[in-house]
Amino acid sequence: MDHAGIATQIYLVYARCTHYTPTEHNQIWVITVVVEKKIMRERKLTRHDIGREKFVSEVWDWKIKYGGTILQQLCRLGASLDWSCECFTMDEKRSRAVTEAFVRLYKEKLVHSYLFLKVEHIEIKERTLLNVPVYEKPVEFGVLTSFAYPLEGELGEIVVATTRVDTMLGDTAIAIHPDDPRYNHLHGKFAIHPFNGRKLPIVCDATLVDLKFGTGAVKITPAHDLNDFEFKERHNWMPRFKAREAVIESLQKKGLYRGAKGNEMCLGICSKTNDVVEPLSKPQWYVKCNSMARQALDAVEDKKIEIIPKQYAADWKRWLENIRDWCVSRQLWWGHCVPAWYVTLEDDELKELGAYNDRDHWVVARNEDEAQEEASRKYNGKKFLLNQDPDVLDTWFSSGLFPLTVLGWPDDTEDLKAFFPISVLETGHDILFFWVALMVMLGMKLGGESGDEPFRKVYLHPMIRDAHGRKMSKSLRNVIDPLEVINGISLEGLHKRLEEGNLDPKELTVAKEGQMKDFPNGIPECGTDALRFALISYTAQSDKINLDIQRVVGYCQWCNKLWNAVRFAISKFGNDYVPPANKNYGSQTVIESIMMCKYPSIVEGCRNKRVEYDMDLVDSAVKSLRSLANERCERRAAFVLCRDSEFAEIIKSHELEIITLANLSSLRVISENDVTTAGCAVSVVNENLSVYLELQGTLSPKAT
Repeated sequence: MDHAGIATQIYLVYARCTHYTPTEHNQIWVITVVVEKKIMRERKLTRHDIGREKFVSEVWDWKIKYGGTILQQLCRLGASLDWSCECFTMDEKRSRAVTEAFVRLYKEKLVHSYLFLKVEHIEIKERTLLNVPVYEKPVEFGVLTSFAYPLEGELGEIVVATTRVDTMLGDTAIAIHPDDPRYNHLHGKFAIHPFNGRKLPIVCDATLVDLKFGTGAVKITPAHDLNDFEFKERHNWMPRFKAREAVIESLQKKGLYRGAKGNEMCLGICSKTNDVVEPLSKPQWYVKCNSMARQALDAVEDKKIEIIPKQYAADWKRWLENIRDWCVSRQLWWGHCVPAWYVTLEDDELKELGAYNDRDHWVVARNEDEAQEEASRKYNGKKFLLNQDPDVLDTWFSSGLFPLTVLGWPDDTEDLKAFFPISVLETGHDILFFWVALMVMLGMKLGGESGDEPFRKVYLHPMIRDAHGRKMSKSLRNVIDPLEVINGISLEGLHKRLEEGNLDPKELTVAKEGQMKDFPNGIPECGTDALRFALISYTAQSDKINLDIQRVVGYCQWCNKLWNAVRFAISKFGNDYVPPANKNYGSQTVIESIMMCKYPSIVEGCRNKRVEYDMDLVDSAVKSLRSLANERCERRAAFVLCRDSEFAEIIKSHELEIITLANLSSLRVISENDVTTAGCAVSVVNENLSVYLELQGTLSPKAT
């Protein structure tokens, strides 16, 4: 149940000689946020208030206290692991390996630094109210606010329009288009800031200004930096969206407010906190991925790595064919420090760290002494100062090295010789690119001269969701602890767990209401066997498991009946019963021979590679169709697009089985020249096979 919402962030690998290895991969960003919220809730302090050293110490304390929870869950679930190989991606050995990997990639010119801005955006089509963390009431977006700047020399006013009126406090200029006849008389003139009297030059810029948008005049606010943020934190400034309201109110009082109207816009949103993200240009470290991605792509296409289920090979191809450079630096305080030192030369005009964003001003080394030696050689005879980059590396960078580092890399260990490459990797399909692809790329690049793939098979398990089909997440507060299913817990106990977390009062109320609805009587004790049985039974349906606790309870009752039946049968044998040492398997009926036989003789006797191939294809098609149906009860028409005549014959010969197993009303095999019915959902099974499910014109299963 790794990375599936019920017991996340644990990865199991299966190597030769049946060697199972656990690892502890905590999301550094998530833990940092948890500890930050804890400090604010308990002491009303930010991480900036207590300082980096003290904050990192508190993060480690939290990790030591709670980091073993997932391992306890695995133990209770019966995982047979080599616990002597348990490791954490930030322990000493893994940290040394991360530094070594970064240095080697840098020396091969696969790591570089440049300015880049990457923010997730949502489309705002009209005036929209959004809940933003910390603010008591929703904040309105999709609004273009107009206000006037008085002009110097009593020339009147110039009206500007902005979606962020609160930033006008930092305005330093106003831009106009040089060909705009409305402002010909203002070239080279100045406006006056209404709140501080600062003169704002009116600048002509044909690139920035759109004649047809807004008023044709654009306010200019330079990019803010970390110093501005820390100053705000120290002096308890007004939050930005409250400042927006205050600025509008002040403009209205001065008679400079010119109204607001709806405006379509893209809004930067943090995918973790749902907070609104403001742009900040900052040099970042990047790994060049093109050549490594080509190797990873070839490994799957050449059958050196098998992805199970096979339909995810199409995702693998799509991601790696369109890969970009990977940003590996993070502006966090806890994590693997970037092993790079900025060199400030005595004759540099700019002294700020990172002011000169070029390779000549950076040295990458395994430690500070090595960095000092490299800088002395590079700048022979010049005076300089070294400052290590305060950023940390992306958590996926260390995790991407795991198949190597768990076996002792970069040292040439016996484990590395015996178990690399690993046989099977098992994880969730949602991180096929974020983790699996990175492991393949880094493993093939750093794993030795042979360039071996880090594993031969990738098994992607279904994602566990709640009973309503929602992904289990901390933000929805719907995560189920497997120990609570195994041991049982009352509703009061569930509430207590929420209260011990970092939820604000509103979130706590919503979470408790959700628990009262889903678990009015708490979660009954189900035991390990019932939970495992339920999860296994779900996997035959789709790539998503909508975990209903009542279904687990049903399997618990079934396990209890099976236990009682076995105990009853054993009681009839008598106390002195001893099973026979030898059994003649040749004199049984067909049914008896299947029920009781020597393994693997019956398997070998029934094995047919052609049948297995056909059934694997049918199974993939059925799972894709059931996934598209999303557990709806209605039977629907479906189409199978076959780009190969062999695939078409296989699907046609098993049409009845597919209709039955996928709960369809009909099935038709089509080619690329055919047109599918409008309103179909589609799923790509592999490069030769796609399935379509009609979403309209459904039939009741009772009517068919």
